[in-house]
Amino acid sequence: MNAESAPANRIDVRYVANLARLALTEEEVATFQGQLGQIVDYVQAIDRLDVTGIEPTSHAHLQQNVFRSDVARPSLDQASVLRNAPASRDGLLLVPKIVE
Repeated sequence: MNAESAPANRIDVRYVANLARLALTEEEVATFQGQLGQIVDYVQAIDRLDVTGIEPTSHAHLQQNVFRSDVARPSLDQASVLRNAPASRDGLLLVPKIVE
């Protein structure tokens, strides 16, 4: 059975493995076919749920950033940083050129 003739609820493991350039044994194909079938069945069950009136969200749980105060703190002095650098000149770090 190829991907074009596979039923909508069945994923052709050999076809997907070929796309991913994976060599699977027959045992792996059988295992993954069963697992993918369970995943497709679960997604179809979710698809049948009535979500009328439920607002779409991007995350299942409320997400918010936690910001810390932007406070100046002591840092390394320039001489210490330049002492550990492989190359420096005129108080600046020298790095390899990566753009032509």
